[in-house]
Amino acid sequence: MLTGSKTSFKIKQLVPDFKDKTLNFSNTALRSGETSDFTCLPGERVLQRTQPVRKPRAGGGSSLTGALLCTTFRVAFVPEEGVAKTEDRDSVPVFLGEHDVALASIERVVAVSPSRWKVLSARSSLRFHPEELVLFCRDLRVLRFHFEKSCAGTAEITSAIARVYQPSVPASLSSFQRSALGSVEMKQYLSNRGTDPQMNWFEGLQDWERELARTGATAWRVSSVNDRFEMATSLPRFNVVPQRILDTELKRSFAHFTEGRIPRWCWRHPEGSDLLRAASFQSNIYHEKHDARNLEALLFGRHPQCVIVEVGEDMPPLSEIQAAHSRLRALCLGDIPASLSVPDEKWLSSLEATRWLDHVRSCLRRSAEVSCLLAEGDLAVVLQEAEDRDLNCVVSSLVQIMSDPHCRTLPGFQNLVQKEWVSAGFRFLHRNNYTRDSDKEESPVFLLFLDCVWQLLQQFPSHFEITEVFLLTLHDRAHLPLYSTFLFNCQRERGRNTQVSHRGETECC
Repeated sequence: MLTGSKTSFKIKQLVPDFKDKTLNFSNTALRSGETSDFTCLPGERVLQRTQPVRKPRAGGGSSLTGALLCTTFRVAFVPEEGVAKTEDRDSVPVFLGEHDVALASIERVVAVSPSRWKVLSARSSLRFHPEELVLFCRDLRVLRFHFEKSCAGTAEITSAIARVYQPSVPASLSSFQRSALGSVEMKQYLSNRGTDPQMNWFEGLQDWERELARTGATAWRVSSVNDRFEMATSLPRFNVVPQRILDTELKRSFAHFTEGRIPRWCWRHPEGSDLLRAASFQSNIYHEKHDARNLEALLFGRHPQCVIVEVGEDMPPLSEIQAAHSRLRALCLGDIPASLSVPDEKWLSSLEATRWLDHVRSCLRRSAEVSCLLAEGDLAVVLQEAEDRDLNCVVSSLVQIMSDPHCRTLPGFQNLVQKEWVSAGFRFLHRNNYTRDSDKEESPVFLLFLDCVWQLLQQFPSHFEITEVFLLTLHDRAHLPLYSTFLFNCQRERGRNTQVSHRGETECC
């Protein structure tokens, strides 16, 4: 099962709205940003600092002693023995050190004293001096910091972390970004970094044509009919459809599918089959004869057979995925503040009772079935889901990982996530509940996919170039507000935000 946290992966970046002012703290000495043993990222500022603080080592043993800092981006612990400073600006930046956690990754802040404990929020008042600070993180980590008796400012730094780890206005994405790292310096720092030449962003016409050429899909073409998102707001600008369908005919097909998400090509199997994905069919729309011909051409391509796979059947609903994850979190994190654990002899049965592994098993089973279908050759397999934005992402990605060695390489896996999740319109904003105002839509679908990949990695390690560290880092980066990749629900939203940011930068200059 995927657990832990790593911090060395880099994805397409987004920088927060730099026009928003950060929280105003009175300690001017800390606001300079640099201390003798801690180097800030560009635009990052230290808000509070206290020492000496003890942090238990992972796996037991003696505790580390050092300083605890709260910045505009993270909670950092600097051991007295010293840590490596942030690299120069020509190297890959390390946003988080070994003992750091991003504010956006914190789910609960708990202050503990011998006689009481309190869960803190941005508006909470702390009327006692805590002896211990406990941070419950979204990646199932529990970080504990023990304050020594000589430690001053324990209540101040605890309250500061509680104020900045949540957005002051839950419904505002800009507040969420601002609470992490809203600065011109970081925007420039990230935008000046080079991009991987092997990365395919699937944003332009040539990107899709490269994928068609790589897989040998000669019977398909790239259509720009949705270039202005007039046909389907949640689909990308460019979509791959059969060669024989004209754009004038294609336009009449959008109305027949939920949110206009027509059947689109995803991938070609080496045996000659093609994988497509689509939303549910709108049966209440009037169909003319030529509409039926267009739909048939979309579904079949040039194949004599077409198999429609209802992905939702025998698969968990999003609410159950969320419920299983909540049970898993309760099992792994335990109670507050003691983190009471389940006895070892009952832990595996308790893990099974969460049903999280059942859902992983369901996704892998369905993906294996689709892979076997495609291996038969010369047919079209269409993955159909109600809205084509959740489990379709999981199954289509797993099918390609199982069947295409390229998708098990580092660049191939990155391209796959970009194609089947980011470009395809997975609702990262709502499913990750960044702004904490979409509880009903929250569901860890992306984590479910990563856990499925982890299971395959454990069974076939020699078949993968990616590692567990890569998967853990990808999960962590999905919860940092620095990357447009994971901050929005579709390409249209992502593009609009970029335009607003550019306008703001121009006005600021």
